[in-house]
Amino acid sequence: MFFICGISQGRKLLDYSKTIICGLCGGYGRYQVYMTYSYFSVFFIPIIKWDRRYYVQMSCCNTIYELNAEKGKQISRRESVDITDQDLTIIETGKRTTGWNQKACTNCGYETSEDFEYCPKCGQRF
Repeated sequence: MFFICGISQGRKLLDYSKTIICGLCGGYGRYQVYMTYSYFSVFFIPIIKWDRRYYVQMSCCNTIYELNAEKGKQISRRESVDITDQDLTIIETGKRTTGWNQKACTNCGYETSEDFEYCPKCGQRF
């Protein structure tokens, strides 16, 4: 008899919507809350989950915060929760995306608000 089992990691996007002004980049964005976990599966069916961690990613600058575990559990149970700055621990700072009227060169990263067809720095087409 063969048993197909294994240990893997998963990620689940949680249903939470709050629009804020980011404290790091000053942009207008929203919280994207997700949970990561490890699990044991038998015949590709998850049996046991452990090491649940909750994270918040900003939509404006892609900064990632670790969320207080209690607040994360409440969000996963679909309870009404308000995330405050005290609930977040910064993990990784992201890079702000260009504004609505700016272009960024995919080759060299040069940013401009002018209506160029080609990058003035490297000559690559925008």
